[in-house]
Amino acid sequence: MTLFRTAGTSALAGLAVAGATLAAGSANAATEVVWWHAMGGELGQKVEKIAGDFNAMQSDYKVTPVYKGNYTETMTAAIAAFRAKEHPAIVQVFEVGTGTMMAAKGAVYPVYELMEKAGEPFDPKAYLQAVVGYYTDTDGNMLSMPFNSSTPILYYNKTAFEKAGLDPNTPPKTWGDIEAFSRKIIESGAASCGFTTGWQSWVQLENFSALHNVPFASKANGFGGTDVVLEFNGDLQKRHVANMGEWQTSKIFDYGGRRSDPAPKFYSGECAIYMNSSASLAGVRANAKDFEVGVGMLPYYDDAAGAPQNSIIGGATLWPLTGHSDETYKGAAKFFTYLSSPEVQAWWHQETGYLPITTAAYELSKAQGYYEKNPGADISVLQMNLNPPTENSRGLRLGNFVQIRDVINEELEEVWAGKKSAEEALDAAVERGNKLLREFQDQNS
Repeated sequence: MTLFRTAGTSALAGLAVAGATLAAGSANAATEVVWWHAMGGELGQKVEKIAGDFNAMQSDYKVTPVYKGNYTETMTAAIAAFRAKEHPAIVQVFEVGTGTMMAAKGAVYPVYELMEKAGEPFDPKAYLQAVVGYYTDTDGNMLSMPFNSSTPILYYNKTAFEKAGLDPNTPPKTWGDIEAFSRKIIESGAASCGFTTGWQSWVQLENFSALHNVPFASKANGFGGTDVVLEFNGDLQKRHVANMGEWQTSKIFDYGGRRSDPAPKFYSGECAIYMNSSASLAGVRANAKDFEVGVGMLPYYDDAAGAPQNSIIGGATLWPLTGHSDETYKGAAKFFTYLSSPEVQAWWHQETGYLPITTAAYELSKAQGYYEKNPGADISVLQMNLNPPTENSRGLRLGNFVQIRDVINEELEEVWAGKKSAEEALDAAVERGNKLLREFQDQNS
């Protein structure tokens, strides 16, 4: 991968020697393992607790978490730092960066190799298969450590539903329900907007395609090779984007931004329904203070064959980077073992809404009565496992996907502004995105 190539083998060897010398000079000091992450706010506090608890339970290693901004900013910072030979041992990279990281073979220290060399127990079968499949190579080896895996779900304002004469315990299941419920909510004055959505590409195109078992891209959404072309301009996707464009004019849908920017529209009661990551649960709980929150699965078109199929994951994994001492990597491996323990993962899942990345953590959460006490908290797990994944619903592995998402966002915003039709925008996004795919293919051929 071009972005990482400026740091050659000799530079990396120099970094390793420097790290080893530093460790030898302070034999009694804990070896520091620097971890760059993208978790701000409530999630950042929980990351600090995980690292702090690990540091408190042993004295050989100190994990230092460093917040570097949002996902894109964190990945960009890591690339720049690697070039400058000032990079961390571990960096958190969101799922759309997977293809880019896989291509950076000289920069990445694959997790399966790191764990084996450090002598740490590591069984990929212990992790949820929907998570494992996304981050393995063609031989089934895990390249990064699963940490915060999520899938989008539906949040709704139970109080607004009740005011509108809707059953507050029955979330909308189909897009027909979304439209009908939204009209009733707006007409009753219970809210001025029906629904809004975070991460519009991820929720309304990527997961939409998976849930309806239609391709987002060729070659099994990129898992089959880099000579892939985008296919999210199919009839069903165009129908959906056209509907959303029409709904925007009557506030059945109200656009609020590319990431989680629309959240205040839900927190304030302006919009009665909000689609975003299951990991938004912590923020929703903390901010939706004037009404009761309900959760449900993502809606689907009930006249579409094969729907609902299953949703796909988002979130991020932890990628070790080359160029550090063996002792640093031992610390990283021990931290990964701790991070994957049932107790830590069950706590993380219950506190944040991220998926429990291991079967043991899911079973522990059940045994602890978490799902009984919190109805709907297992929506993310159930939705991910509705059906065995197909080539269309396993996930996405596309190079330059960060930039492709920017293109998608730009084109969708043209629809919401009434400047382009759904067909024009999606066709343009596919054409522009395919150019980015070819650039990535040329760089890594």
